[in-house]
Amino acid sequence: MFLAPHDLHDAHALVVEGNPQSRSILISQLRDIGFGKVSQCSRMADARRKLETSQFDVVICEQTFERETGSGQDLLDDLRRNQLLPFYTVFIMVTAEASYSKVAEAAEAALDAYLLKPHTGSRLAERILQARNRKAELEGIFSAIDEQDHARAAQLCLERFEARGPYWLYAARIGAELLLRTGQLNEARVLYEAVIEAKTLPWARLGVARAQLGAGDPRKATTTLEALLQDEPEYADAYDVMGRAQFELGNFENALTTFRMATQLTPHSISRLLKHGMLAYYTGDREEGIELLERATRIGIDSKMYDPQALVLLAFARLDGNDRKGMARVLEQLNRHKERSFEPERPYRLLEFVRALEALLYDQQARVLDEVKHLTGAIHEPWFDFEMATNLMGMLVRIVQRKLQVYEVEKNVEKMGMRFCTSRALAELLASAAAGNESFATIVHDAHARILKLTEQAMTLVIKGDPRGTVLRLLEDGQSTCNAKLIESSWQVLHRYAERIQDADELRQRIGLVRDSLQTHQQITRLGDTGGANAAPGGVALPAGYKPTRREGLLDRMRAD
Repeated sequence: MFLAPHDLHDAHALVVEGNPQSRSILISQLRDIGFGKVSQCSRMADARRKLETSQFDVVICEQTFERETGSGQDLLDDLRRNQLLPFYTVFIMVTAEASYSKVAEAAEAALDAYLLKPHTGSRLAERILQARNRKAELEGIFSAIDEQDHARAAQLCLERFEARGPYWLYAARIGAELLLRTGQLNEARVLYEAVIEAKTLPWARLGVARAQLGAGDPRKATTTLEALLQDEPEYADAYDVMGRAQFELGNFENALTTFRMATQLTPHSISRLLKHGMLAYYTGDREEGIELLERATRIGIDSKMYDPQALVLLAFARLDGNDRKGMARVLEQLNRHKERSFEPERPYRLLEFVRALEALLYDQQARVLDEVKHLTGAIHEPWFDFEMATNLMGMLVRIVQRKLQVYEVEKNVEKMGMRFCTSRALAELLASAAAGNESFATIVHDAHARILKLTEQAMTLVIKGDPRGTVLRLLEDGQSTCNAKLIESSWQVLHRYAERIQDADELRQRIGLVRDSLQTHQQITRLGDTGGANAAPGGVALPAGYKPTRREGLLDRMRAD
């Protein structure tokens, strides 16, 4: 429930300001305005922790901090990208900089207001009330999202956009975001393009690229992004999406250069440091990757934005460097992260894995072999994901280097390849995890070739007029390998040729059980992203309770109504 514009006695504000005198002035002004509770902090790290663990109605944040290398913009960017600012929270940036580029940059980050120094208490109150009025105006849209009524929320957004009602551009952005995240990619693209036609905006052009990438067309997305970046060379979110598109195309060197641009623009963004560092570790310069991951760890180890996989890669580096003190520090950090994590199972598995790396460092062979036996026995289990496959691959490389005897090591490498080589990009990434063992990399590449051949052989049955045979062949091969590409292909062929398949309903149920069991329709390659789909670069922040669901033909139904 939103408070009335002038009813602030129950509201909680946070002031983030490094200068004690300026901080005191802001606190006094907020209390004079009528805020019932005002908290404060002088450092960005403290602000990040407060914002991750507590809820605030208003945040007043300084743009520049004299004793810190980061900025208020960096803080806002990471909070927004990781969905840690609820919709109702008003975020106001205070700065002495009045350049248009800074204001535009802040607007693109979904900032509520930009307050220039020096300012009066009345000016601050005006900014706060304006922002709260906008949120109250759009409350119906976000109430519908909270109630999981995404069709109604999108319809309200579309109606406001078409009528050019108050805040119509912001409503269009929310509506397009809903369509994009519920898989209605073409409809989202149409809405983004309508926004561009009405008023060319960088976020709308980025939305078109996101829709193209989501529809499986990274080449088109790359073309769209190249044009956008030519006009907006400092648009960091565009570099995020461009890097992802290049990654999907298997152009790792280009993706690495693009991610490097993003981290140069926002050098204190935890998520961008992680993404850049992990890609550099796997496919570029491992020394650069470790340096970036260490920097991300220093900045964000206690943050919800931090991905503990970074500590696993640091543990590999400590093992390779025979650094026992460094390994102990990694274990201590991973233990601390596990205690604070909102997803305890994954950090626990990563902690057990790093303990096995420590055992390898100390030549405790029995402990190492027990972990390998456990992991290789789970390669076809639902919880064994691509991340764990790359970790196990790295461990097996080092075990072989130390001449430990592991049962059927190459067979297990092949099993991982057959399960996770679903695209050229993932095949190359898995092969990169095998750096130091050329035969392992060759096995992975061969597995990818076999998956492509199995797909091709199955598809020939469609050409011969037997789509049911194609569905069954893809499903059987998919079940035996747990390969998401084969399973999803069987699902897609079934839907395309359902009218020609007599037992289509029975097959739909059968494939659905396999998809749900292995979650093949929600395959995640984290690469530093901890927020999944809800932390998409360039995406507007949706309420914390938002959960994407699949809705077909939403725009068509709304227009029909």
